[in-house]
Amino acid sequence: MDKVWASALEAVADIPDDASLAVGGFGLSGIPATLIRALYDHGVTGLKVVSNNCGTDGHGLGVLLAAGRIARVTGSYVGENKEFARQYLAGELEVELVPQGTLAERLRAGGAGIPAFYTPAGVGTQVATGGLPWRHAPDGTVSVASPPKETRDFAGRPYLLEHGITTDYALVRAWRGDHHGNLVFRKAAANFNPSAAMAGRVTIAEVEELVEPGELDPDTVHLPGVFVQRVVALSPRQAAEKKIEKRTVL
Repeated sequence: MDKVWASALEAVADIPDDASLAVGGFGLSGIPATLIRALYDHGVTGLKVVSNNCGTDGHGLGVLLAAGRIARVTGSYVGENKEFARQYLAGELEVELVPQGTLAERLRAGGAGIPAFYTPAGVGTQVATGGLPWRHAPDGTVSVASPPKETRDFAGRPYLLEHGITTDYALVRAWRGDHHGNLVFRKAAANFNPSAAMAGRVTIAEVEELVEPGELDPDTVHLPGVFVQRVVALSPRQAAEKKIEKRTVL
């Protein structure tokens, strides 16, 4: 089955308002920037995004955030995105902050059909007891807070129950991919991309290099095509566009 679509805009055209969306990447590394821009052009709003972070001001998911298209974020890191912080503190955006390893496992579990699991991460903190602010009121008070989590002891050690995450769609970026949707991720881009792809009911992948079926060594494939429904081949200019969140000179 050939899963290649003619353009990013066509590939995201059926994503409706209020959809849930898993998005790969870490900071600005490995983010599906072309698909995000196409989603912005599509005009969709009210999105419920699951991603490690929400891009930066003017880049990645920050483009959708600045346009007021995102209603809720489940993530681990605010980072350098001042607009993200502003919207959250102003009560314009609901944010569920999750320990980074827990978020990765929740996505992986959802994609693997595992409804829930126990983890020691967060024991003894507000992650366990609840009360973390998900949404602020305009006056700065907390209008929606996280609920307490179920705790259970295993071998004398407490663990928290966390639920797997699945989403309506997923957007990811791969280094190489074939027409059947088999994907290879390169270096730091192999962060949240595989687990985000698994969590989406419809997964759309932008690939820097599109190859014919059979050209990928099966031993190098990080994500099999069964998890990918649509593939978009990037132009050389799009493939070369890789922003840096914070440049450091030693």
